[in-house]
Amino acid sequence: MITGALLAPCNVYSGLKIGWTFNMSVAAGLLGFAFWSSASHLFGTRHWALHENNINQTAASASASIISAGLAAPIPALALLTGQTLAFEVLAVWLLVISLLGVVVAAGLRHQLLEREKLPFPSGVVTAETMTEIHSSGAESSARLRLLGLAAAASAALKALVTAFGLGPMAPPLRWTLGLAGNKTLAVSSLNLGFALDPSLLMVGFGAIAGLRIGLSMLIGALAGWAVLAPLALSQGWVSPGPATGLWFGPLVEWLLWPGATLMATSALAGFLMSLVGVVRRRADATRRAQRESSERADATAPRGFDKRLLWLAFVVVLILGVIAQVTIFSIGPFEAMIAVILSYVLAIVAARVSGETAITPIGALGKITQLTFGAISPGQITTNLMTANVTGGAAGQCADLMHDLRTGQIIGATPSFQMIAQIFGILTGSFVAAATYLLLIPSPQTQLLTPQWPAPAVATWKAVAEVLAGGLAAMPPGALVAIAIAAACGIVLAVLEARIPEQYARFVPSGSAIGLGFVIPAWNSLSLLAGAVVAFVLTRAYPDLAPKRVVVVAAGLIVGESLTGVGSALWGFFW
Repeated sequence: MITGALLAPCNVYSGLKIGWTFNMSVAAGLLGFAFWSSASHLFGTRHWALHENNINQTAASASASIISAGLAAPIPALALLTGQTLAFEVLAVWLLVISLLGVVVAAGLRHQLLEREKLPFPSGVVTAETMTEIHSSGAESSARLRLLGLAAAASAALKALVTAFGLGPMAPPLRWTLGLAGNKTLAVSSLNLGFALDPSLLMVGFGAIAGLRIGLSMLIGALAGWAVLAPLALSQGWVSPGPATGLWFGPLVEWLLWPGATLMATSALAGFLMSLVGVVRRRADATRRAQRESSERADATAPRGFDKRLLWLAFVVVLILGVIAQVTIFSIGPFEAMIAVILSYVLAIVAARVSGETAITPIGALGKITQLTFGAISPGQITTNLMTANVTGGAAGQCADLMHDLRTGQIIGATPSFQMIAQIFGILTGSFVAAATYLLLIPSPQTQLLTPQWPAPAVATWKAVAEVLAGGLAAMPPGALVAIAIAAACGIVLAVLEARIPEQYARFVPSGSAIGLGFVIPAWNSLSLLAGAVVAFVLTRAYPDLAPKRVVVVAAGLIVGESLTGVGSALWGFFW
């Protein structure tokens, strides 16, 4: 729980910075191993076993994944659109209730997805292999821990220096002139558009994990958004420029978020639907194969799931809690609240199945499905639209996280019921720590979010969808409708291409979601992410046997180091 309390702020920080979060299972396992190995050497405590570490990483990763319960998207979007902010205790209870929905669904799915259908859940496999390796090889675990510590220290030190001296992005002295209506001109610099070098290692770490395809896609998004569309919007008078010597992120992103959010949403939805088609086909094939085998013998030898009566009781209890939370906190109607919980059960099952095959949990896409659904059920109701989708996304995120941890436990022979208990304690920790971290970092959402310091791209996407569903086309700025149409077509085409062409060619198709993300964050973030992806690619090619085991650990250190320092800086400012 303490490890989870240290890791949860990292995902809150990075979620508000870039809209992405990091699976903390491996990092939690390494930290737990380091602590108890040190305790054994120094104080003679007994050996820290693999199964104990599995419980540790299950609880800690559950705490870190609490960000999926809305802190990086619907909750801030609600604050921007309605001004409603939640007190600490209310926010913590909301996060806890929403996450418990996903735990109950995962408990019901374990036997079906892991024992009967034997879905791979790739992240769980990677965690199991890593945990087994570090527990069987002292040298390997020591090497990884040193890299994790050094990377975290370097990233933290740089962040501390940047904060102490007030350093910012450094741009080359490039300037050019744009033609405006009425024979007027506008001087534009590279800093105005965000093309600069950012003194930060956070995005470098994310780039190393995301890979070269995502890094190049982010570059495409930065160039298309900030080097092409932003000057176009300025020249057409759709956007007013900011101060001549400053960054124009604020006014420009208010326009760019429309094509950017559309590209992310359509790409995610289309990719999700294509993945779902593939999942259905593979499930049908598996069913036909199972029918040709002796199902009785298989069922007799397969481990059973959790007690069905207990599961049904848990379903009813969390349904009641979910409805009460929506009604009392957000004044959502009981009927709509019940539909939201039931829909979250269904979509969490879909999310677990897709994540089990692809390692990607489509939280954003499922949230958009719920937003569209309640756009029809409760038109014009922004709070209902956002927070019912929050229920879906939070349940899906926690369900997928637990399923990957249960897969890890299955491989190493852990006890599922112990993992369930650990998951609940991790959620409890994460709810309170993440709520406190969010309120500490973002005390004033209206002035802090959608700024260069806190771009919050996921917030921009959810906000844009809610605005359109509530206000129609009138909510869009001038020129945005054509950009949205083009972005939607591009997102769908890219997702279909990625799903339909052979796998050896699909990896060359740019990611529509990453391109859209490049529209709504400062260009320097995309450049940093690309740098991390290129370095990781070069190292992996140069040292294929060694680099894959080391790159993720170094990247995790860079992310954790800056995130914790950023949170610590906010704490320092709060108390002193």
